[in-house]
Amino acid sequence: MKNFLAKIVYQIVGAENSAVEQFDEQLCLIEARDTHEAFFKARMLGVKNEDEVVTDMGHGLFWKFVDVPYLKELKSMLDGEELYSCVSERDQSDHYASFIKKRAQEIQERVEQSVIAA
Repeated sequence: MKNFLAKIVYQIVGAENSAVEQFDEQLCLIEARDTHEAFFKARMLGVKNEDEVVTDMGHGLFWKFVDVPYLKELKSMLDGEELYSCVSERDQSDHYASFIKKRAQEIQERVEQSVIAA
């Protein structure tokens, strides 16, 4: 069996008061015999993981599977090797950059807490 990196994209449907449409891009590890099987499994995973949630405001949000636009076989991996790259455009770049920094800070705090606990 071989390992593949698949990008699975969902459109978030039902987000009210959103200035732009939202998409969730997920990177998933797929184990398969070949590229054909990996692509099929990634698509099936995308359909299987469609989801609906209800927000605190009572609005329903639905993760609608779009497709698998990226698939790469993971052969020998080297430290620092690029696995995936995506250029995206955002209406509110300051908010996006702040969000990324906040998520990185949360990861750093969890890592530091696990080191202290060990």
